[in-house]
Amino acid sequence: MVAHVDVADTDFADARKASKPRHYGIWPGIALTAAIAGAAYGLRQIPFVGVLSPMILAIMIGIGFHNLIGTPVRAREGVVFAMRRVLRAAIVLLGLQLTAAQVAEVGASGLAVIALTLAATFLFTTWLGRLMGVERGLAELIAAGTSICGASAVIATNTVTRAPDEDVAYAVACVTVFGSVAMFLYPLLPQVLDLAPHAYGLWAGASIHEIAQVVAAAYQDGPAAGDFGTVAKLSRVMLLAPVVIVLGLMATRRAARHGHGATRARPPMPWFVLGFLGMVAVNSVVTMPAELKSVIVLVTTFLLSMALAAMGLETDIGKLRAKGMRPFLLGFAAFLFIAAFSLMLVKMTA
Repeated sequence: MVAHVDVADTDFADARKASKPRHYGIWPGIALTAAIAGAAYGLRQIPFVGVLSPMILAIMIGIGFHNLIGTPVRAREGVVFAMRRVLRAAIVLLGLQLTAAQVAEVGASGLAVIALTLAATFLFTTWLGRLMGVERGLAELIAAGTSICGASAVIATNTVTRAPDEDVAYAVACVTVFGSVAMFLYPLLPQVLDLAPHAYGLWAGASIHEIAQVVAAAYQDGPAAGDFGTVAKLSRVMLLAPVVIVLGLMATRRAARHGHGATRARPPMPWFVLGFLGMVAVNSVVTMPAELKSVIVLVTTFLLSMALAAMGLETDIGKLRAKGMRPFLLGFAAFLFIAAFSLMLVKMTA
């Protein structure tokens, strides 16, 4: 006796198998973002390219790869993992680059200059963004990147603002361009502006966007300016934690005001920010060997480069072009404001 097979049932089963999404896991995407981060480090060996941080190069490579070749479907899950989990781990490790003693070295007046500059720049940028018609999320990302610590602040802030990946890429581009301008321009100005090494270091640390850019610019005026500028910048990085928390609370209030449910209005708890503060505390009480610290800095930068590579792999250039020049002009205005406002405060406290 021959068993009867229903052809329709077989076709239906085959169709279900074909429509079911295939699960590749995170490793293809992790491998791709790590390869791009490694390529970014390699490119820094080329003359003149080394002035760019590996984070910036990583997002540029990621954008190029996605728009010229295309991000493989099998890498998608790992790319998202790098944008979320790897990023948070890197921000936690960033706390090991700062101690309470370093903050104390800046002094009360130096910390006041840094805090006031950060707050004023953030408020000015978001206010001007509203006037210019720039989307709130993008304006907040540009404000955070300009006022705190460049690309790291942009991607950390996006964990609570939850702007599109194209906004993240645009904001990173803005702070990279104008931070690089500051890196080359500032060393020409200490004599013109009559700034002593201590005052110049504080100005650079309080206003230049990226840590690497501050180091490059501040040490051009000697070791005293370089050392103080670096510590001032790291003290500014510490303010990333309260800014992210405040932005999360503001996002919650906006959601509640617009009538969203309690679940949607609940703020995303930035546990990684608390981890960042915890690492600052650990680094303040535990003396780590210089070799270990250098390894931690390398690992932290590499993980941040992976996260930015993932951002690039999710970025469509067509969508970036659609945003026009207004966000870029906003970034330029923020750059001018933070430079002028911080210089005024440095002159007042010198």
